[in-house]
Amino acid sequence: MSTPTTNPARVKPRIMCVDDEPQVLEGLQSNLRRRFDVTVATSGQAGLDLLETSPEGFAVVISDMRMPHMTGATFLSLVRQKFPDTVRMLLTGFSEIDAAVTAINEGQIFRFLSKPCPPERLIEAVEAGVEQNRLINAEKVLLEQTLHGSIKALTDILSIQNPLVFGRAMRAKAHVAAMAARVGMRERWTVEVAAMLSPIGTVTLPPDTVEKLHDGRPLTLPEQAMVKRLPTVTDQLLSNIPRLETVREILSCVDLRFEAEGLAKKKGTEIPLGARLLKISLDYDVLESSGSSSAALDTMRGRKGWYDPDLLQAFAALLGGQESQSVVLELPLARLRAGMVFIEDVRTASGGLLIAHGHDVTVSLIERIRNFSRNVSVKEPIRVLVPPHLVMPGDQPLPGVGAPRPPTPAPGPPAPAAPTPPQEAKR
Repeated sequence: MSTPTTNPARVKPRIMCVDDEPQVLEGLQSNLRRRFDVTVATSGQAGLDLLETSPEGFAVVISDMRMPHMTGATFLSLVRQKFPDTVRMLLTGFSEIDAAVTAINEGQIFRFLSKPCPPERLIEAVEAGVEQNRLINAEKVLLEQTLHGSIKALTDILSIQNPLVFGRAMRAKAHVAAMAARVGMRERWTVEVAAMLSPIGTVTLPPDTVEKLHDGRPLTLPEQAMVKRLPTVTDQLLSNIPRLETVREILSCVDLRFEAEGLAKKKGTEIPLGARLLKISLDYDVLESSGSSSAALDTMRGRKGWYDPDLLQAFAALLGGQESQSVVLELPLARLRAGMVFIEDVRTASGGLLIAHGHDVTVSLIERIRNFSRNVSVKEPIRVLVPPHLVMPGDQPLPGVGAPRPPTPAPGPPAPAAPTPPQEAKR
């Protein structure tokens, strides 16, 4: 809801007024300060600097049109690019209508106010802008939390049925989330959701084909035809879910090479940023699963033109600079808690895969392992990455502390024994 102006205990909405004339700024402050928290700037650049350095942000920005060095149209266009959630308003004179039209087209202005603007009209316009900002933020909450959480629940269920392919999706999601944050991507939820949904089309494939596809084994001609249709199938499955247009575009472009030849659908930076990030994450997981992290990166560097070189370099730096206060432990089933991460596959004693490495430990996955353990022996202890608040006194971290997924160890001395024998933990 918009912030009531009658309750002084409530935080006033933050707005910014930009004008090169101090007396105009004084008048705007005088009319608005009783209802709003007003900040002023005397130039477009000063306004951008305030936006960059203000962690709270601004609900509304009001700018004069005619200013030296940077016009209001240019300023509001930059605000739109860098701070799209901030509602933008233009204050100008009647003689500047043509310039105002440009500002409206380039900056997507919410309101156009003419000088002189009566205080009542100014306050009414700013209150409408604050409400628009509230609606924008409510939409973000819906998309980033409600929709994201619903899809996470769906993929958690699917990963129980098919841990092989959805385990890869969860690992890719962790990588793209870290990369997106590193490169300053806005709307990061879109690429995270795309990663989680990337294998959704495989639910239509026979289990044997899924395993062959995951392992990189040769496919028969009918299987190749089914796999070729996966992007279309994926898009059809997601087409009935509203607000996923950006996610669908990412998934439709994820197989495109950065420097594609010929009449490619898109190439270079025409390919959505999310698709370029996700391609790196998925390809890395495929290569890393059959070798080491360094060998996977070397292979990817050797694939000239496949990846965005700047993003690949950022990904390599991210892997090389990962630091974590979490520790690697081998724990009995009874010690598993939500918030940990499986860093090795969880398997039955006969070798059957229950949960692929890379999954977050959740209540539903713990329940799955416990249900299996009542009838089928589950290999224990289970190797997990444990955040500091879940480490118990006496826990002994294993070598490779904080590693997201240590390489398969060479034959050698057995790992340290768990404090409680596996069979006792099961009981």
